[in-house]
Amino acid sequence: MDTLLFLTAMKHLGSGLATISLAGSGVGIGYVFGSLILAYARNPSLETKLFSYAILGFALSEAIALMGLMMAFLILYG
Repeated sequence: MDTLLFLTAMKHLGSGLATISLAGSGVGIGYVFGSLILAYARNPSLETKLFSYAILGFALSEAIALMGLMMAFLILYG
C-alpha cells in the first residue's frame, strides 16, 4: 500500500513540475507583445510586418505551454 501511495505522490509532483512551463510561456508572451509595442512606437510604418512577427512569436510561446500541459496530463493520467 505504501508503494502505491508513493507512486501517486510522485505522479502529482511530476505533473506539477511540468506545469512550470505555463509560467514561462506567460512571461514569453508578455515579452513578445511588449516588444511589439516598443517597435511600433519607433516605426509605425512597419505595423503589418511587426504584427505578423508578433503572432508568430505568440504561437511558438503558446506551443511550449501546450506541450508542457500535455506532458502534465500524460504524467498524471497516463
